[in-house]
Amino acid sequence: MEERIKELVKKYENDIIAFAKKIVQTKSYPSYEGKLVKLLESKMKELGFDEVIIDETGNIIGRVGNGPVKLLYDAHIDTVQAEDRENWSVDPFAGEIKDGKLYGRGSSDEKVAIGCMIYGAKILKEIGIPKEISLYILGSVQEEDCDGLSMYYTFNEVVKPDFVVLGEPTSLDVYRGHKGRVEVEIITKGKSSHAAHPDKGDNAIYKMAQTVLNIKEMAKNFKEDPFLGKGTAVVSHIESKAPSINSVPYEAKIFVDRRLTVGEIKESAIKEFESCLVDKANSEIRVLTYETRSWKGRLISQEKYFPTWILEEDHPLVRAGFETAKIVRPNEGVKISRWTFSTNGVTSMGRFHIPSIGFGPGDEWLAHAVDEYVRVSDLPKATEFYALLPFKLLEKIK
Repeated sequence: MEERIKELVKKYENDIIAFAKKIVQTKSYPSYEGKLVKLLESKMKELGFDEVIIDETGNIIGRVGNGPVKLLYDAHIDTVQAEDRENWSVDPFAGEIKDGKLYGRGSSDEKVAIGCMIYGAKILKEIGIPKEISLYILGSVQEEDCDGLSMYYTFNEVVKPDFVVLGEPTSLDVYRGHKGRVEVEIITKGKSSHAAHPDKGDNAIYKMAQTVLNIKEMAKNFKEDPFLGKGTAVVSHIESKAPSINSVPYEAKIFVDRRLTVGEIKESAIKEFESCLVDKANSEIRVLTYETRSWKGRLISQEKYFPTWILEEDHPLVRAGFETAKIVRPNEGVKISRWTFSTNGVTSMGRFHIPSIGFGPGDEWLAHAVDEYVRVSDLPKATEFYALLPFKLLEKIK
């Protein structure tokens, strides 16, 4: 069976690469993924998927097999912007291949992965999908703006799987978790006066400046997990309000990105920030909310809290993924690791507690980078992994 999968991957390798190029060439910024969704829908139907739907949020879901064990592969199909063409050495939407690398926005992060997933499912169907398995391929939207949000709607309204594989870049290693995140704004009020009479006012910037320094000091003492590492807090933006530039400001606001390691949650982070406030009586901490319309016009929103998650190393899904990766990459030293950034796993594992791992072509450090690329040699290996994993998973859970 393993040799048959390898043969079919080789047979379809040129098609896999050509489809990856077409995916890169199809621009798909958040809330504008519709054209790519239609391309993926057409390919799924062409390759004989048993079911293909586009849900109310705009995610595309394809299925092969009809067994009781629901395994879902997720790849977000939106990308960050790439309008700074002058900084790229290649056209970010040309799908150019040179020196064994496919260049373009979304090549590593991560929409090329869904092409490999689709062909993996096609190969699985061709060799005979195990009767116990239903394999779902999810092309999720708007992850770059709010990771996990559109997946949350799919899991509530369309299908809630038993196992999830995330296609974020892992350098073809197996990942099993990452830090969480909460995004907050802190507002401090003061009192305005003419800048010529500062003693008559209460400078909100001065109070906020000390608050910022308190956050910086507090972060030095964050706890450190041996697997995920240490939490962080970054003040990423500051602004103020005053009647004029010749006035004492009456309000100051900062935005903070707080990365959460094991044992840290939204509530504990808020308490930490409260301890940093210089003027508690005149300050407020708010968790930000994301709200926008999807490409299908649906208004979607959520609080910007993204839970930390880890799947234990001896879990059947981790072991199945590791064994599959070693078959796909013999003699390459496959590792079990974690992401530094955040993924849709904040929903699959963080909110729904569905066992989740990551395996994807490309490298994490290339995400959002100028001259983003994926090694062309990653694509057939990833396809082979996605076709083989259901068999290995069944071996572990039987």
